[in-house]
Amino acid sequence: MLHVLPEKYRLLGGITLLLLVGFFTTIAASYLSARSYVRHNIATTALPLTSDNIYSEIQKDILRPVFISSLMAQDTFVRDWLLAGEPGQERIVRYLKEVKDKYGTVTSFLVSENTRRYYYADGLLKVVKASEPRDVWYFRVREMQAPYEINVDIDMANNDAMTIFINYRIQDYDGRFIGTTGVGMTLDTMSALIDSYEQRFQRVIYFTDDEGRLMLSGASLREGRSRLQEMPGIAALAPAILNRNSRPTELGYDSGHGRVLVNSRYIPELGWYLVVEQNEEAELAQAQQVLLINLGIALGVTLLVLAVAWLAVRRYQEKLESAASHDGLTGCLNRQAFEIVFSSFVRDAARSRTPLSALLFDLDHFKLVNDSAGHLAGDAVLREVAALTRTGLRQSDVLARWGGEEFMVLLTDCRLEKAMELAESLRRVIASHDFATGPASISLGVAEFQPGEDETAFFTRLDKALYAAKAAGRNCSQAAAPA
Repeated sequence: MLHVLPEKYRLLGGITLLLLVGFFTTIAASYLSARSYVRHNIATTALPLTSDNIYSEIQKDILRPVFISSLMAQDTFVRDWLLAGEPGQERIVRYLKEVKDKYGTVTSFLVSENTRRYYYADGLLKVVKASEPRDVWYFRVREMQAPYEINVDIDMANNDAMTIFINYRIQDYDGRFIGTTGVGMTLDTMSALIDSYEQRFQRVIYFTDDEGRLMLSGASLREGRSRLQEMPGIAALAPAILNRNSRPTELGYDSGHGRVLVNSRYIPELGWYLVVEQNEEAELAQAQQVLLINLGIALGVTLLVLAVAWLAVRRYQEKLESAASHDGLTGCLNRQAFEIVFSSFVRDAARSRTPLSALLFDLDHFKLVNDSAGHLAGDAVLREVAALTRTGLRQSDVLARWGGEEFMVLLTDCRLEKAMELAESLRRVIASHDFATGPASISLGVAEFQPGEDETAFFTRLDKALYAAKAAGRNCSQAAAPA
């Protein structure tokens, strides 16, 4: 499209196009780089760091009940009471209640190997049996080598609420197994912790078991699906998440609302997988805001540069047009421009039926000025004559340098008689002016344009009138003969 515009606008259009292409290319490259960096930073730093922090927090939250359970298992009162044959059931019940109240656990318990009695803070709960499915945990702990285990199970003493138990082995002073003790935390308590993690880290956090069942989650998923395989987007990633790998696994999926990056890891202490999700759009919002700011700046700079360029081109164009239409010495229209203006004025006069006249004059004996004072002095005289002539003209009149020391004045809406008056007035002004080179005078030819007359005939009549003035002794005005 640029080729159909004028030259100066083609230049501006080209500059604008180059600026816009340059700005938008730079901005787009910066945004893509920022987006790539944000995505890489989330995947390799932010999510793993969040996962590590949450893992540390969970270990810390679990370590406290482990520590409590360890103190219970090592307590000489507990061991002596079991070794003494469990005398006075109320004594151990009071002990378990004090532990529960002091440390704020949801349950505290002790199971004797000798009697298989299960004590808790409210008394004797039951007697554990190897044939009872709910009691298999005890016989597992009885045979294990580790001092304790973390187990998720229902709590009969708490309305079958899902509870995280710390099951700690009790040994006598010779290292023989004599029972199990510990404390428990409900999953509701852990869910509140997950909520706090999500609030702090601004991520979606949840735990699943080996089957993909959601065991723990924050409020963002609490009312949603119950299995990974039922969750849109991440369902396809379920096999990659459930890999029993305690090292972080980095994954991602498209949610329809942006790219979601996923970090998962297996937590042996719980037998669960910790999954942390983050939608990169939230992190990219800042980059997008910077993009919009950059676009605004680019547009502003483009408009500013375009405005400066347009002003420069316009001024340059005006200078070119002025140089092409004006005489460089006097500032008057040159002959070519005057002829164009004259044609326009002739048409206007014909339409409006108004008279049009002209003066053609030159300086008398101007060659003597150049010869005696030099061409620079002669140029100064020409400039002064042009300036003096302008002062006596109306705003609608036109002054042109016809050639050498000759000038042409076009007078709109002016009869011959009025033109002669103006000619005489101008002649007297020049004659009375104090030029640096001495007195000067002009000879003038005056003519009124006749309807139907062509330009050549008109200028010829003017020229003859000027020669008549010179023949009459110069420093006078002569009217041209009618056409």
